[in-house]
Amino acid sequence: MVTDVMKREEPPQKISKLAIAAETETDRYDTNTQVICYACQLQDVDKTSGKLAPVVDGIMKAMTFARQEEVKAWEQEFTPCEHTLCLEQQPSKQIESQDLGQCSMCDLKENLWLCLECGNLGCGRAQWGGTGGNSHALAHGDQVSHGVAVKLGSITPEGSADIYCYKCNEERVDPELAQHLKHWGINIAEREKTEKSLMEMQVEQNLKWDFAMTTEDGKELKPLFGPGFQGLKNIGNSCYLASILQCLFSLPEFEKRYYNLGEPPPLVERPAEDLETQLRKLADGLHSGRYSRPDPDIIASPDSPEVPHQRGLSPAMFKHLIGRGHEEFSTMRQQDSFEFLTHMLKHINIAQQASPRSNPVDSFRFVMEQKLQCIACKKVRYRSDEQDNISIPVPARRKKVSTGSENDSTNEVLEPVTFKECLDIFTAPDAVELTCSSCGSKDGFIKQSLFKTFPQTLAVNARRFELVNWVPTKLDIPVQVTDEAFDMTPYMSKGLQPGEEELPEEAVPAAGGAPAFVPNEVALSQLESMGFPRPRSEKALHATGNSDADAALNWCLQHMDDPDIDEPLNLGRSAPVADDLEKISLLESMGISVPQARKGLKETGGSVERAVDWVFSHPDDQGDFGDTTEEAEPKAPSAPAGSSEIPANFQLQSIVCHKGASVHAGHYVAFIRKAIPDEGGKISWVLFNDEKVVKAIDVEEMKKFAYVYFFRRT
Repeated sequence: MVTDVMKREEPPQKISKLAIAAETETDRYDTNTQVICYACQLQDVDKTSGKLAPVVDGIMKAMTFARQEEVKAWEQEFTPCEHTLCLEQQPSKQIESQDLGQCSMCDLKENLWLCLECGNLGCGRAQWGGTGGNSHALAHGDQVSHGVAVKLGSITPEGSADIYCYKCNEERVDPELAQHLKHWGINIAEREKTEKSLMEMQVEQNLKWDFAMTTEDGKELKPLFGPGFQGLKNIGNSCYLASILQCLFSLPEFEKRYYNLGEPPPLVERPAEDLETQLRKLADGLHSGRYSRPDPDIIASPDSPEVPHQRGLSPAMFKHLIGRGHEEFSTMRQQDSFEFLTHMLKHINIAQQASPRSNPVDSFRFVMEQKLQCIACKKVRYRSDEQDNISIPVPARRKKVSTGSENDSTNEVLEPVTFKECLDIFTAPDAVELTCSSCGSKDGFIKQSLFKTFPQTLAVNARRFELVNWVPTKLDIPVQVTDEAFDMTPYMSKGLQPGEEELPEEAVPAAGGAPAFVPNEVALSQLESMGFPRPRSEKALHATGNSDADAALNWCLQHMDDPDIDEPLNLGRSAPVADDLEKISLLESMGISVPQARKGLKETGGSVERAVDWVFSHPDDQGDFGDTTEEAEPKAPSAPAGSSEIPANFQLQSIVCHKGASVHAGHYVAFIRKAIPDEGGKISWVLFNDEKVVKAIDVEEMKKFAYVYFFRRT
């Protein structure tokens, strides 16, 4: 026997990538390759005959689309940035060991971050640290404009550590970490890793974070199988997508539109790039029941209490297609499920324009009517906007409760609120600071938004967020909502009333003139005090109704990457732009006609992303057909979206729940009311947790903290 001994004289290479290898088909199955010739009716052709050998070898070695996506799953690449590569440190000094054990601004002794530029030691953010934190490292970086910090407990003798750049707001790599630490008298060879890294905690969270899958006595929940009970495999931070897909395809409009039994798929040249094909493929997988069966590789036994679940379908091809070209949804990072819902509905609506079939997005559409009334002259203006969802504010009311301990300490808890109270706040009158175009008064207006029509399916996003150290943080505010139907008729607009006088239409300001918009000065000053430039603040207030700083702040956070975010607000028509054939071609590949693409680009100053939004919000506009002397025939006005019939009774149909301090981390699941076949068709709540589908318990608790609610009109 020969034994090879390997000696390592150098430390191992620094970790620049942390990944979890997905289980492959090779790990599960023995593969047998057989060549069949249908033309000759031969069942077992010799693989080495003729030119078959290289063809078979090429097919076997080719990576399927799903396998390519698995390579990316649970993987994150760490790279340096300009701030780590060009780090300038202040004069060196020896930091005593006792000064490395506690935050310089509080008493925390864990989750400590050392500023590599000046040697300051501060605690990290609570949502990242895992052991609590007051964000003093971030506060220090903002105060003195220092960007690069290292987590002390993550440093290893081999040279790896958590490096975070607050200027990039990303985890980075410092190629000269040993020298930068030595500058402060820290010998990296003497360090010992004592805490989990950020990536380790995130991976562990995504793998182990789970919603309750057991009963109170510790038994596994009952798994469900069959048509409509198909799970979706988590292909790496894809639970946000899976939960929305389960809720949408549980709706009859989506099932009827895309689940076509016996009908062949569309004949397209590239089915992987055709949204219609991928949606039909998903519908077939979710509703046929062919794949919803226990995993045969798991055998329940007295020694193994594990309940066999299904393997789940992999939505890799759909995820790639629906996220293509999007800065966030094209990545493997966790995303906001509500943002994905709006993104998906938008793309379905665009693709639907080329199809004669019914549009399932129509079931979400309705009209909100906004009433503006001048406080001085009492004249009014009504404006209607078509929408497919609403975002309701959830008020945060804190109270102190006794812990019952000997020292009579108290804890701060968030009081529960009712769903009706959130709707009341959403539709309540609100004062806005605008100058009246009729009487010239600057006293302001009273603004109120009510429903002009109601949809068949109402999608509601519950906003439970507040800023903590400038970071949006989710609040666990219980929202009480029942399974019983409730009437939304009180939230319906009555329109122009007898005796109300309408405001005259405002004239379009002349070129170069000031827009007829006066921002809310209080909200504007609040936004500017947060560090937002004035043009961005004015644009946010205009986009959110000029009501308050909170709504405008959310808009700012959502549009931080807009290329024109800091350009001055212009309420006049955009200057004409020349046709950009590349942009028009890109929009055309999304299913948008050339005239619509041309007009969308003109209306948005040439921005492709905003042009898509413009086309989506103007579905009846046929677009710009270029220079033509023929006048287009007037199109009959389309009926308003939704229905104005009353009473408008709605019942909760499904919810998307989230665990985690941020919607961009943690885990999403869906709870859906369904008829369970082996229980006589009784309607029960079903939990869809990635590939696991079980009869749910304790749904009342989950409903209190849902992130997205879907209500059906009864």
